[in-house]
Amino acid sequence: MLRRGLLIVFAVVFLIPIYVLLVTSFKPLTEANPSQAWNLPQVWTLEAWRVAWEKLAPGIWNSVLLAVPGSLLSCVLGSMNGYVLSKWRFPGADVLFTLFLFGMFIPYQGVMIPLVQLMVNIGLYGDISGLVLAHVVYGIPICTLIFRNYYVTIPDELIEASRVDGAGMLRTYWSVVLPVSAPAFAVVIIWQFTSLWNDFLFAVFLTGPTSWPTTVMLNNIAGAQATPYSQQMAAALLASIPTMLIYLLLGRFFMRGLMAGALKG
Repeated sequence: MLRRGLLIVFAVVFLIPIYVLLVTSFKPLTEANPSQAWNLPQVWTLEAWRVAWEKLAPGIWNSVLLAVPGSLLSCVLGSMNGYVLSKWRFPGADVLFTLFLFGMFIPYQGVMIPLVQLMVNIGLYGDISGLVLAHVVYGIPICTLIFRNYYVTIPDELIEASRVDGAGMLRTYWSVVLPVSAPAFAVVIIWQFTSLWNDFLFAVFLTGPTSWPTTVMLNNIAGAQATPYSQQMAAALLASIPTMLIYLLLGRFFMRGLMAGALKG
């Protein structure tokens, strides 16, 4: 009973900001102010949502162009790397895996200047494709770690049996490993999609106004001289909907994929 009560209290505390966001987004500008933040709207209106959508629509589309291919590419590369490092051992594999892990601890700020110079040199500066490339490369270490830890839980006997049957590396990956990789793919998609969708620093440095994703445009709305609270709240909710949908669709695989390999490898 006590546990259930604590869970209810935590849920209420967690939902309080969402309540404020939601009710404020339906208020007209005359009611949207901090002194009435807890009050329900006297006049319900969708005007703030309409304005927020008009301002955010280009950024949302840019974020889709960033997050969807970036997440899928990260999954493919991380899965292949994890497969090779866990099931097709070669001399120096542990050293290579350690070097991959070092990439997880390099801060964004430490690579911004050389990254901008690189994007300028290869002609991708200011474009979404350059931002996708930066995130895919930066995401390879964590994606490789997740897939590698998941694949060590696959019995080696399955890999050996496929070799005996004449299957090579790619055939074994496609027919044996990939069909059981759904939990790991769910973890990486959630991780990378959230990271790419919420990116601000790389987006500011590597893209121009026509390629700004949702986060940059949301910051511009919040940083206006006037404070249209209802529009800000509606825009924040719009920007958060895709990540919430990803968690709802793939959340049941998330913990299973995270815990795989925790006790082995």
